[in-house]
Order: sequence, then structure tokens, then C-alpha cells
Amino acid sequence: MPSVPKAGAKHGGIGESADSVGRMEFLLTLRRRGIADAAVLRALDEVPREEFVTPNYGDAAYADQALPIDCGQTISQPYVVAYMTEQLEVGPEHHVLEVGTGSGYQAAVLSRLARDVVSVERYRTLAEAARRRLEKLRYHNVTVVLGDGLAGLPANAPYDRIIVTAAAESIPQPLVDELAEGGIMVLPLGPHDDAQRIVKLTKTADGIEREDLIWVRFVPLLPGQAREL
Repeated sequence: MPSVPKAGAKHGGIGESADSVGRMEFLLTLRRRGIADAAVLRALDEVPREEFVTPNYGDAAYADQALPIDCGQTISQPYVVAYMTEQLEVGPEHHVLEVGTGSGYQAAVLSRLARDVVSVERYRTLAEAARRRLEKLRYHNVTVVLGDGLAGLPANAPYDRIIVTAAAESIPQPLVDELAEGGIMVLPLGPHDDAQRIVKLTKTADGIEREDLIWVRFVPLLPGQAREL
């Protein structure tokens, strides 16, 4: 969830999405910026982003920027969501772990691509709100769990794909351990007080292959379950 710097189709019976002109511009911007995977673009088109932002930011739902949500967290800008999702190379057979549920937007996008998604969130407020939102929108293949994202969810491992939506200062070994052989993990890596790189890790029989990608700035990935909120 980066730190903070809109075709009105029906989805899941919820009704018309936000301003159709803003939504079209949103998709065009993603294409202009290099997002080419048709399945990823379709997933982003299907998910009503306006349902995942706070009401006072509804007019900016499809702008290419991060927006604040509860607990001092953010909903990632659409380009970063699209980019990380594309790099994750999700297929319909994949069992996916997301670390950092936030509003549930990234999990909703992944749900359109994967067999199922398990998402772990350290803040109770965010986990409960995301669970209600995803149920309302009928994303029945997403499970939200309250817990420590740095520890992952070993009970549901191994995972074919893992995505981390907050910045880790080092590669979390428990998440590497929970990744299936041949699996891919995408995460922002770097200092909490400076820019980070999106890193793509592929687990092979011989170890971990690493690819450093774009520069970003995310909120920090913190250990443990939050005592409050």
C-alpha cells in the first residue's frame, strides 16, 4: 500500500460504477504506462474501485494515485496495482497469498485471476471492513485473515503466488518458506524512510532468483498483529 503523494459496467449486482469517463481514462492510462496483459486489464476493469475508497475520496477513485484509508494505510495507485499484478503472473490454477489486505482492492483484482486468494491483515478494523466489502461484492474466493503478515499463513501453505503490499526492509524468510517451488513472490523491498524497489522472486529447485524492478514508496511492513484498530 504505497504512501499517499476516477465503462460504467455493472459488477456483481452492485449497480453502476463511478464516472465512466474517469474509468475509461483509468484504463487508457494503464495501457499508456505499459500494462499489456489483457487478463490483468480485464480484472482491473471488472473491479469497482470506487467501492474500496473512503466516501470523501470517491471522485478520485480512478485517478492514478494512492489514496488514504483507515489506520494510516493507503489504497495503492492503480498503476502500481496493475504492475505488481502483471509481474505476479497469476493463472486460474493459482493459490495466492496477499500480505496486507488494506481496503481489499488488490485482493479483489487477484480474485478475478486466481483460483483463490488468502489475504492477511494486521489491523482488525481493515480486516473486518474488507471482509464485509468483499462479501458484498461477491468475491467468494477471497478469505481475509487477521494476523501477522510477516509470518504469513503457514496453515494454508504452500502458495503458488505471494504478493506483499507494504515495504519490507529485508526478504521475509517465512514467506519464502511458504512459497511453492516454481512460485513467484512480488514485494516492495527497501528502507521504510526512503524509496524502495519492487522485487520479483522466483523459487527454484536451486534457490531464489531475484529481479529488481521499478522504484516505489510504500508504507512499512510491520511485525505482529496491531494491538489497536
